[in-house]
Amino acid sequence: MPVRPAALATAAGAALFLLAAPAATAAPHDARHVTESVTIDPTGRIAADGTVTLSGTYRCTGSTGPVFVSSTVSQSDPNVRYSVGGTPAVCDGLEHRWVDTGTLDAGKLKPGAAHVEATLVELRPVGIVPLPSFHARHTQDVTLVQS
Repeated sequence: MPVRPAALATAAGAALFLLAAPAATAAPHDARHVTESVTIDPTGRIAADGTVTLSGTYRCTGSTGPVFVSSTVSQSDPNVRYSVGGTPAVCDGLEHRWVDTGTLDAGKLKPGAAHVEATLVELRPVGIVPLPSFHARHTQDVTLVQS
């Protein structure tokens, strides 16, 4: 039974060591270190003819093919999303604005609460077919206002 006291002593020593060690803290968020992101403005616009306009910002680096910010919007049924459009993006590491505008059938959406998804996607040349490569994605609840 001499092994048990040794094991207990080792466990107790390890516990004391962990208690004495300083607590690890997460590094504070620093926007200067964000290299790829997409944001969504909290308000979108909808016209009487069904034209929807969504906007936000994006930042990306290191693209080899064309890059776009695309957006979708849903309202009463989260499983039904409508594509609003795609805006060409420049991946130079700087923050840029994006604006997507698309026309849906009148009555598909109405002013009020909606859910938007924005995606920063690159079409990378792979062989003869460009394949999508996702740089950033963000979803957010927004308010559609009549324009």
